[in-house]
This record gives sequence, C-alpha cells and structure tokens, in this order.
Amino acid sequence: MGYNPGAYPPRPMYVPRVQSNLQTLGVLWCVFGVYRVLGGLIGMFFLQFAAMGRYNHFGSWPFGVGFGHGPAWMTALVPFVAFYTMVVAGLAMLVGFGLLNRKPWARPLAIVAAILALFKPLLGTGLGIYTLWVLASSQSGAEYDAIADPS
Repeated sequence: MGYNPGAYPPRPMYVPRVQSNLQTLGVLWCVFGVYRVLGGLIGMFFLQFAAMGRYNHFGSWPFGVGFGHGPAWMTALVPFVAFYTMVVAGLAMLVGFGLLNRKPWARPLAIVAAILALFKPLLGTGLGIYTLWVLASSQSGAEYDAIADPS
C-alpha cells in the first residue's frame, strides 16, 4: 500500500474574494444609484400630484382646503426629496465608479455606504450585506490594497 495521489481529492485553490466580486459589486452599486434616482423621481411626482389635490374631485383634500389646493407642506417637501435623492444616488454612483476603477478611497466609502444601505429594505439590505461580506474583513482590505489603482 503505497501513496496513490489519485485517491485524494485535489486541494481547492484559493479564490480571492475581492478580485472575483469587485466588478459585480461596482455594477450593482451603479444600478442601485439608478434605482434610487427612479424611486426619487416617482416619489416627487406623487408628492407633487398629491399636493395639487387634483385627484379628489368630490370635494377638498382631507389635509387642505378647497379643490386644487393641497397642503403647503407637501409642496415644500419636494425640494428636500430631490436633494436627498441626489445625495443618496450620487453616493451610490460614486461607490460604483470607485469600485469599478479600483480607487483606493472606494473601499472605505463602500463600507460606509453599505452600512447606510442596510436600512433600505430588500435591495439596499441585500447590497449592503453583499458589500460588507466582500470588503469588510481585514483580509479583504489587504487584498483590495494590493489590486487598487493608486492614480
């Protein structure tokens, strides 16, 4: 009974987590940014529509007075929704751009954005967990630093 190399399964090769997932992660962050822009635009549309009060043709809007006059706070809320949408979508696009181009600043920014995205149900939570799984460990940090483009 001698040594038979074919009797043992081959050792699995180490597949670098960051390098194999970085492209997908960057694309997903860009898609998430577009999703946030679309969600913000739809939200602003419905907020403005409700503020005009035109959907209620049987009388006044319950929170306002008269037909065609919605509550003033809804109209005033539209610029804040627009600003929030631009900031959140811009952050997601910046993270996606940085990861796709392997910028050194992208990893810490992606970790912060992933923690913030955890509070956005379903898509944000999934993307946040995936990002933290790929980038948060110290081994991932060393791997990212090795492949990051310093310029």
